[in-house]
Amino acid sequence: MRKTVVALATAAAVAVTALPAQAATLPPLKPALLEASISGLPNPDTTGALVRITGSAGRWSGTAGVSDITTNAPVNPRGSFRIGSATKVFTAVLVLQLAQERRIDLNQPVQRYLPGVLPAAYPPIPVYTLLDHTSGLPHIDIPEMADPQYVVDHRFDSWTPAQVLATATKHPHEFTPATAQKYSNTSYIVAGMLVEKVTGKSYERAVRERIAQPLCLRHTYAPGNDPHLPNPAARGYITVKDKLVDVTEMNQSIPWAAGGMISTAEDLDTFITALFRGRLLGPAMMDRLFAVPDVDTVNNGGPAMYSQGLQTITLNGVTMWGKTGSRYGYSSGVFATRDLARKAAYSANVTTKSTEGQPGIVVKIADAATR
Repeated sequence: MRKTVVALATAAAVAVTALPAQAATLPPLKPALLEASISGLPNPDTTGALVRITGSAGRWSGTAGVSDITTNAPVNPRGSFRIGSATKVFTAVLVLQLAQERRIDLNQPVQRYLPGVLPAAYPPIPVYTLLDHTSGLPHIDIPEMADPQYVVDHRFDSWTPAQVLATATKHPHEFTPATAQKYSNTSYIVAGMLVEKVTGKSYERAVRERIAQPLCLRHTYAPGNDPHLPNPAARGYITVKDKLVDVTEMNQSIPWAAGGMISTAEDLDTFITALFRGRLLGPAMMDRLFAVPDVDTVNNGGPAMYSQGLQTITLNGVTMWGKTGSRYGYSSGVFATRDLARKAAYSANVTTKSTEGQPGIVVKIADAATR
């Protein structure tokens, strides 16, 4: 195992009266817990990890494990990684920007802007329901979701958004829009198509011109059909028949606007800071960004946890907003308190893709960052 830990300016180093309201109630960072959360790598479940904690209530960063199981090179804290469903935050921002510009009415059916894309039997689906997972659209139905061998055999396949969507829309619509919440990659594929239709530009270009360039996110982009991950980057592996297979190079056209982007911990920190400070959206759209619908979830009947772009979690009494992400070989996320007193960005190179819940190492990181 190789590990680098850089610590820390704790909350104690800052006068409480100078901190934002939430910062005054945050527990001080605990370097020993954070270090322990990523210790013992590599192991059969995770080959490497990096964590970056910033904010007015303290700073800490650390890496553990290896970036390459053949060379045992250490994980680079500035390395690129696949951010998976954290892509959804970028997509939601694009749609909300277009609504802010009055080029989209969030309350109008998506069918108004994308005629013929959804089956005629489907009900009108308000645009905003795409963003908060209340659209009722069925899941994407591709074998990669459950078969690691399929992932390996087809990792360079190229899909169009329409082809991906067609695997979902061959199934019936699931529930009346805005009456329940069910997490949906399908909704964000449609949202990406909506961005392209309204702007007349590719999704990749829209991300670059509307978000990455204005914020100087030099290592954040939607890769399109390019399967490569730029160096420095930790390799991503999945377990197939008890062996680790390198899937670092993989076409991301299936997740696309729902989960295909690439970034770094530093860029994600910059992005969520700018977003929460209102640099990308005005007050009305910021309200939507933090508004969780008053509905139950389909899967477990519990209360909704996704807003129009973010998810909210409360751990150890600390409420944070952001998004987790998962792609083969990578489990990542970015979260922050609304006042930005604590921000966290991380990536762990997990070797199996969980179908329910977050990998154990992610749970440990989240607990350590808020305890």
